[in-house]
Amino acid sequence: MMTLLKTFLLSVLPISELRGAIPYAIANNINPWLAFLIAVLGNFLAAPLGFYFLDNLHHHFLKIKNYEKFFNKYIESKRKNFERHVGTSFEFWALILFVLIPLPLTGAWSGVLLAWFFKLKRKKSYLAIFLGIIGAGIIVTLTTLGIKNLF
Repeated sequence: MMTLLKTFLLSVLPISELRGAIPYAIANNINPWLAFLIAVLGNFLAAPLGFYFLDNLHHHFLKIKNYEKFFNKYIESKRKNFERHVGTSFEFWALILFVLIPLPLTGAWSGVLLAWFFKLKRKKSYLAIFLGIIGAGIIVTLTTLGIKNLF
């Protein structure tokens, strides 16, 4: 039972996410599909937590003059650049792919940050992040099982 809790907590953490949680669970003889389910649910918890944190933190930081100046000048220009060069047609699919690729700094937490940064629609962002997490979970689970079977 403790291993399941650790798997869940690892999947919520920004550093490990499910990329660390699933191999941990499988290495501790947890059923791979149970590990997948727990890790996906825990990792998806990052989305509402991340959006809540960013929304509230940003709101408070805007009261700081230098932050507001930096944000309005630099960040808004990057948002406009993104929309001009990439557009808004592919943002849903791009976010899915970004979260799906199981590499460092491409998980749910980073997906939330990008969705917030580029002001993507919240419901579409949740769905894209969830689908990306499922895809990443499948890749990590199958890769972990393949490596485990080699040894």
